[in-house]
Amino acid sequence: MSVLLARNRRVIEECFLWANQRRAFQGRKLLDQPVIRYKLGDMISQNEACFALFERVIHLFNTSSLDQRAQLGGITAFLKFRATRTATAIADHASQIVGGRAVTRSGPGKLVERFARSYKQVSIFGGSEEVLVDLGVRQAVKLLPHNARL
Repeated sequence: MSVLLARNRRVIEECFLWANQRRAFQGRKLLDQPVIRYKLGDMISQNEACFALFERVIHLFNTSSLDQRAQLGGITAFLKFRATRTATAIADHASQIVGGRAVTRSGPGKLVERFARSYKQVSIFGGSEEVLVDLGVRQAVKLLPHNARL
């Protein structure tokens, strides 16, 4: 998971650098466009939220007993789901920011092209997102008191 989050960060950094140097719209930087800043902000906020959840899971694992660690499956499943959904959003936004260069395998867009082509592998190898969310919800239900009511 840490590799995916680090790759996400690297793609965001690449988009920042590209938006800062690319001139369009009467010679203005792409970074001067509100829609580009929105896309960058969305990518950053989603990835940082995932990273915070990742750190929480690591902390819980390191401070839990063996019996308590068995209950971390649900939150880990939610983390994996959210991280792969975030990678999808980052691939989409990054491709929009770098434009046509996102489909070239060389030059300034090669990192975004490679990421957009490969990010889905993490989702595939880690299990179906629907199954992971179901696992997380079933784990959460187990933690509810049997007489829980509104």
